[in-house]
Amino acid sequence: MTLDELRLHLAPLIADAAVFDGWSDAALAMAAQQAGVDADVARLAYDGGAMDMIAAWIETIDTAMAVALPPEKLAQMKIRERIRILVQFRLDAVAGREEALRRAMAIMAMPQNAAAALRTGWHSADVMWRLAGDTATDYNHYTKRATLAAIYGATLAVFLDDASEGKVDTRAFLDRRIDGVMRFEKAKAKWLKPDRDRFSVTRFLGRLRYPAR
Repeated sequence: MTLDELRLHLAPLIADAAVFDGWSDAALAMAAQQAGVDADVARLAYDGGAMDMIAAWIETIDTAMAVALPPEKLAQMKIRERIRILVQFRLDAVAGREEALRRAMAIMAMPQNAAAALRTGWHSADVMWRLAGDTATDYNHYTKRATLAAIYGATLAVFLDDASEGKVDTRAFLDRRIDGVMRFEKAKAKWLKPDRDRFSVTRFLGRLRYPAR
């Protein structure tokens, strides 16, 4: 395998080891041993350290999600259901690795990792929206992704501390957040209709100067 292929191949194994050893060299060495790869070669695949290991793990989840839930499979669903299923897939993908996720989020929250964490979160939100069929190119492209990234991040926080059977509390939380966003989007669409009689500063000032008779 190339180093790029090795990076993705080892990432889930490192995540398993990170449950006990954190995103450390020990976790990397354990993953390399399980995969039958020389540890020194494995280290070359993650020259960015812990953040590189975490980013690779997230990339494998993005890829698996795209394979399992392509746009054509989601096309017949309502948009809120598409988003719910995509986020739920990601939650299911990390189930059983909550401690690895908790440690990953702590590392990503460090000031020196903020920019990389933002890019990673944005990319995952972009992948989800593209799979959901979004083709927006205006400001909606950015607001949708920022909103989804926020929903996903908040849901992960609930997921980590959810002790309910089958994580039902997390599912309920996710449904509420998506419903709230959908209501907001409907209201926004109503106010931004092209044919709506919008307020015009020019027209208003003109009427002040030349009152209607």
